[in-house]
Amino acid sequence: MNRDTAVVLGGSVAGLCAAGVLARHFGKVVILERDLLPPDAEHRRGVPQSKHPHFLLNSGRRAIGEIFPGFEEALIAAGGMLLMPSMDAAYCEDAGWAPRTSGSMTMVYSSRILIERVLRAKVRQLSAVDLREGVTVTGLRSVGGGTAGGRVAGIEYRTAEGEDGRLSADLVVDALGRGSSTVGWLAAAGWDAPPEQTLDAKVTYTSRWYDLPAADERPASWWWRHLIIAPTQDAGSHPVEHEFLSNFFPIEGDRAIVCMGSWGIPMPGDADAFEAAADRVRAGAFGQAARACTPVSPVHLTRSTGNRWRRFDLLDPPPLGLVCVGDSICAFNPFYAQGMSSAARSALILGDLLREHEVCDAAFFRRFLARQRKSLAVPWMLAMARDQAYDFATGTEVAPRWRRRLTARLSWPVFDLVNAAGRQDPYVERAFAQVFNLDKSLRRLTVDPRFWFGLARHRLRQALGRPVVPSGFDQRRDPPATDYTHYPRYTRDARNTRNDAPNTQPAETAPGLIDPRG
Repeated sequence: MNRDTAVVLGGSVAGLCAAGVLARHFGKVVILERDLLPPDAEHRRGVPQSKHPHFLLNSGRRAIGEIFPGFEEALIAAGGMLLMPSMDAAYCEDAGWAPRTSGSMTMVYSSRILIERVLRAKVRQLSAVDLREGVTVTGLRSVGGGTAGGRVAGIEYRTAEGEDGRLSADLVVDALGRGSSTVGWLAAAGWDAPPEQTLDAKVTYTSRWYDLPAADERPASWWWRHLIIAPTQDAGSHPVEHEFLSNFFPIEGDRAIVCMGSWGIPMPGDADAFEAAADRVRAGAFGQAARACTPVSPVHLTRSTGNRWRRFDLLDPPPLGLVCVGDSICAFNPFYAQGMSSAARSALILGDLLREHEVCDAAFFRRFLARQRKSLAVPWMLAMARDQAYDFATGTEVAPRWRRRLTARLSWPVFDLVNAAGRQDPYVERAFAQVFNLDKSLRRLTVDPRFWFGLARHRLRQALGRPVVPSGFDQRRDPPATDYTHYPRYTRDARNTRNDAPNTQPAETAPGLIDPRG
């Protein structure tokens, strides 16, 4: 196969990353995007998820940085914020506010639309890339469909003016997302449909954009930039909003996206219901923060959140000449922020194989699918680990009842235990951050003896009354600003405030710690 022309279907994050890789190996790369792309960071029809919080995991940041050198610096220059979540975010666990400590993980906070704008600017600098807007892909062109040498040889399209056209291609990359019609087009040409793994845990979430108050008008308690409220683990009577996973997510331009989501619970879809629900979230600081800001958007509600993996790697024979990336092959529950990073990792795999193979023959595509499967298995296992806990979940990956009960009982407590141990054990913190950021599989973590030793040592310290970083600060109060990174090496006769008292002991007997607020 020649490397004259590659065609990328879709100009979102997955398609842009793929184009960035292909431009190094093909004479011409054509991106076909249905939408008319805005010149600035604006929402568009083809990316409804852009109205909700997005962030790149560390593995995704590195992958995009390899594809587009200088991407992170450009994103920050455009308004993105490089923060350390363990210090810059206030996190409310089941027992209350978690303490602030330094960690190994950083994040660049921004909106999805800003990420895409910066990526588009990078792509437009590539002379080999032709980005065509207002073009709808209507089908695939192929030869020998379903046979051992069957190949996708091009695409058919329609312009915004209603004109039909065709493009021949040496390689087609499907980045059309969840709504991709590629499986149907392949079936019409003679290929079997790939097996699908699915799990829909009925996640619904709702978001609204806000302007932050001017810097000199923000409450003194706003040391944090990001608020995260985890669902309660209390099985007793409580408002339904206590079961929400809630985010006050900072983005560029002194704005924040206020987002609430849940598994299997209807979410508010209008402004009044949204504000009332935010007020009932179990940490009062969340609703107070939203009301201190100025809403600048309607409420955006999303229900299309199921996990789905189209197993092209199991097809025999697979269609040659076609590669699927992003949500078109594997779509995740968006709660876990895995989509953009997984798409960028697939683009890197594509680049690796193009360097290793002079000809994109059957061996090329089989090796790509095998490596992509290994890469996708890492985030897939993480998504299953949580979404399999619910009795109302549907799909091929529904777990046996005993495992659902075990997962529901242990998942959040284990998560809290890992976080607590990681505040005093850098190895535990780094190991879990690697899993969270898709640099290490959950399976590898579960057989890491040093990781389990860290958890056990933390539990033993608690049982023996040895110093551990205090936690469980009263969720009815503001999150504590104290930096506990070097606990217990604090002056015990230093002043303390009632706000910094854990729920587990009266404020008057909480250990005295140096408070940076004075």
